[in-house]
Amino acid sequence: MSNEILNLEPRNVWKHFYSLTQIPRPSKKEGKAVQFVKDFGRQLGLETHVDEVGNVVIRKPATPGMENRKMVTLQCHLDMVPQKNEGTQHDFEKDPITPYVDGEWVKAKGTTLGSDNGMGVAAALAILESKDIPHGPIEALFTVDEETGMTGAFALKPGLTKGDILINLDSEDEGELYIGCAGGMDAVIQIPYLEIPVPEEHIPYKLSLTGLKGGHSGLDINLGRANANKLLFRFLNFGNDELDIHIASVNGGTLRNAIPREAFAVVMVPEDRQQAFLEAVKKYEKIFQAEYNQTEPDLKFSAEKTEKPERILNPSGQTRLIKSVYGCPNGVIRMSDSVPGLVETSTNLAVVRTEKGGAIVQCLLRSSVDSAKEDVGQMIRSVFELAGAEVKLEGGYPGWKPNPDSAILKTMKNVYKNMFGKEPEVKAVHAGLECGLIGGIYPNMDMISCGPTIRHPHSPDEKVHIPSVEKFWKFLVETLKNIPAK
Repeated sequence: MSNEILNLEPRNVWKHFYSLTQIPRPSKKEGKAVQFVKDFGRQLGLETHVDEVGNVVIRKPATPGMENRKMVTLQCHLDMVPQKNEGTQHDFEKDPITPYVDGEWVKAKGTTLGSDNGMGVAAALAILESKDIPHGPIEALFTVDEETGMTGAFALKPGLTKGDILINLDSEDEGELYIGCAGGMDAVIQIPYLEIPVPEEHIPYKLSLTGLKGGHSGLDINLGRANANKLLFRFLNFGNDELDIHIASVNGGTLRNAIPREAFAVVMVPEDRQQAFLEAVKKYEKIFQAEYNQTEPDLKFSAEKTEKPERILNPSGQTRLIKSVYGCPNGVIRMSDSVPGLVETSTNLAVVRTEKGGAIVQCLLRSSVDSAKEDVGQMIRSVFELAGAEVKLEGGYPGWKPNPDSAILKTMKNVYKNMFGKEPEVKAVHAGLECGLIGGIYPNMDMISCGPTIRHPHSPDEKVHIPSVEKFWKFLVETLKNIPAK
């Protein structure tokens, strides 16, 4: 398994990527990866610093004759999104990822691959290790916890990095250069309810909405994929109104920045309504499959008898939960006027989970317009406050305003055209890159983002395009050769 990855070109990049797949590094649990990178820098004899939250900076002197070039900071994040298919046995805090080659792609068995942002980390490590790549002074900045709040970037202090130019290695389309991104904000909602005894003459069933593609809540939000939470609560709304079902528990989605692929509920069904309930499940499965026949070909919705729960939600609490989640905005809210095809504003109903005495709901809001982001936050607050919920809008981070006159953009456009005979596309992205936060701390940095082609990040379908890695690598190496003097 490992040999086929290690034989891919460029080998110096793939070997480091494979090493990363063997190191458990889910967000907020990336300590082993921090140690790996720190040891890597010190073993090379390079200046290495680790700040109080775990961000690592490794500096490498210029090759002889290039000392007068501007310093470049290669920036990437160490954590990965932990997502797995139903039935896959995997502990992201202990188990390595199992990558494999499938034609022109590298994938993982049953889990996310971690190419987001492992490919960027691998490229930076290969540059640091190299002895035959001409470059000016460089440093690599490896941040932590990008995926669940960018807390590593939030904690950066002035003076930790010294670069004049920052090349972020966390975008996911080879041949495209990114000069702007959306900002984000979390909505965290707590819906209180009472729990009451399970009624007599009711049968427990487990509802399962599975088989969805999910994906990145920024990059994939415009693809029309189903949200498992929205579909499940669509059925629960019908069941509440027409079948007198009682909810014992709900568990939908796992991560704020991943479109939920699966959602489950345990419900109590009156004995005399079982047949109508099962027929309704089949009916809604057909409705969902018809509505999403192109985007979600593997969608399944089912009900099976299960163990009797101890308690259920009280009727008013159940109705407030169902109506508010069902009514919560989700998906693309507005497309950009200035950038054709770019999502301006969106929200992802990411997590719905019942706990003792209350439900937790999490949404991730994104927008390249701060006022629009705030507006969606207030929309969500309005819906849930009507249900008696406590709503917190927190963890906001800024977008990255495009600079079409960027000097590094001009340099990289020229390099790409000279290498490949065409100009790269210049874009902004509806995802959160750390450039917005870093730019606030280091306002004089000239910033850009690039990377290899990655598809379906934040889902077990994640894959990285092998030929694009080689092109990305050669482009990065040639860019470093062409960094101008100070």
